[in-house]
Amino acid sequence: MRSELFGANHAETPAAQPGMVLQNSTMLRPAGDHRRGHSLMKVTGRGDLFLADTASDVFVIDLDGSDGGLTISGANVLAFEPGLRWDIRRVQGAGMLSSSGLFNCVFTGAGRIAITCKGAPVVLSVDQPTYADPQAAVCWSAGLSTGFHRADQIGLGTLLGRSTGEGYTMSFSGQGFVIVQPSEEPPGSLISGTGGGQQAGSSGGVGGIIGGILGGR
Repeated sequence: MRSELFGANHAETPAAQPGMVLQNSTMLRPAGDHRRGHSLMKVTGRGDLFLADTASDVFVIDLDGSDGGLTISGANVLAFEPGLRWDIRRVQGAGMLSSSGLFNCVFTGAGRIAITCKGAPVVLSVDQPTYADPQAAVCWSAGLSTGFHRADQIGLGTLLGRSTGEGYTMSFSGQGFVIVQPSEEPPGSLISGTGGGQQAGSSGGVGGIIGGILGGR
């Protein structure tokens, strides 16, 4: 049997050591103890596991514990190492959007985390007020201050991605970065509710924040 499908580009990537390895640009191969899935499913044991989310691009980020942490839209969290501390926090300035506000995942400590992006993202350096569509913002430095503004009030209209149904634009200020994808998450993809202070080792309260599993054996 012959096909380019059986070429080196599609061959399984061996896991040389425990940790997260990209099988390809849209698939993660974690080895060892990790957390992923709805309601933070913990994955342990022997065998091969591959994670993906609707063919989104996958990126692995190393947190070293000295960078102040990372705030991530819940829809863009694929998997993370259990040594990382995590919490559900209300996004600053989001209370004007609804009575419940918007909540994202904040990760601190040292370890690796895999995020997804729908399309090639852009990393915006924030050293002056920076704006993005709130449904297109994937993650940003946890130390940044955020706010929400009606797009028509500040004359910005559509910036990155398409306008949200509410017509709001998200602002970032301080020193750091924000990662924006060229696609919007559907309305409601940002976590809303009354998230509690949890960390790696907890297993409840965040159903639906992480992408889906492709398969395993």
